[in-house]
Amino acid sequence: MAGGPCHIETDNMKHLISSLLAVAALSAAQGKQTFTGTITDNMCANAGHSQMRMGPTDAECTIACVSAHDAMYVLYDGKDVYTLSDQQTPEKLAAQKVRVTGTLDAKTKTIQVDSITAAK
Repeated sequence: MAGGPCHIETDNMKHLISSLLAVAALSAAQGKQTFTGTITDNMCANAGHSQMRMGPTDAECTIACVSAHDAMYVLYDGKDVYTLSDQQTPEKLAAQKVRVTGTLDAKTKTIQVDSITAAK
């Protein structure tokens, strides 16, 4: 019996592995998204900085909230607030409109950041 049952199982296993690898690659590619919004902090995320006013500008208030009150940098898109895994890059873009590329954890509303750039 040329090729016998072992040959068929091997072919099926190769097909299964190829399919799983293709699905994994697609899932990884689909996981990356681009979000556009304003860098702010989780204390003033959608209420604005007028209530806290920890500095003369929204940028200074955002930076002060993060450094003095253990707030976190977030992205506010006008509707939703997303925590950013990168808590260093946002400082230089505080209160600016940005594009964040990364993978969203929908449960925690956290973006695993790949890049943050000023939006044009």
